[in-house]
Amino acid sequence: MQKQPNSQHCFVCGVSNPIGLKIRFYSVGDCEVEARIVFTEFYQGYPGITHGGMVATVLDETMGRAILTIDPDRLMVTGTMELRYRHSVPLNTEILFRGVITKDRKRVAQAIGQAILPDGTVAVEASCTLVGIPADKLAEMNTPEIGWRVYPDE
Repeated sequence: MQKQPNSQHCFVCGVSNPIGLKIRFYSVGDCEVEARIVFTEFYQGYPGITHGGMVATVLDETMGRAILTIDPDRLMVTGTMELRYRHSVPLNTEILFRGVITKDRKRVAQAIGQAILPDGTVAVEASCTLVGIPADKLAEMNTPEIGWRVYPDE
């Protein structure tokens, strides 16, 4: 497993975002990334259940990060995303998120993602189309204050 970079202020991975999730992502093989998170009451939808939008947010980031296993400098944005909620995602339980690139055509890629319960049950399935960020736009975004780098565990 290889730890992926985080930024300073991203809602999902920002290490300095006071209301963010601060998730750490790990490349676990060719085209595959994983992360683990425990959603607390702050992210509740119905009592005891994580809000589906929070699960969607983490799946979006997870699938997008799968491309970094191919090229760590290649950032993409989500063009489309589809989700299938099969089971509720409980609060206060460690959930495994997995993203895998299924097709890569350089400027456009496709990925799948899963939110997996501790017993191995797939709670949520997702798929998406990722679109490359033009090099000039990427260069504008990659500034020191963004802080895109690998941070040590706390």
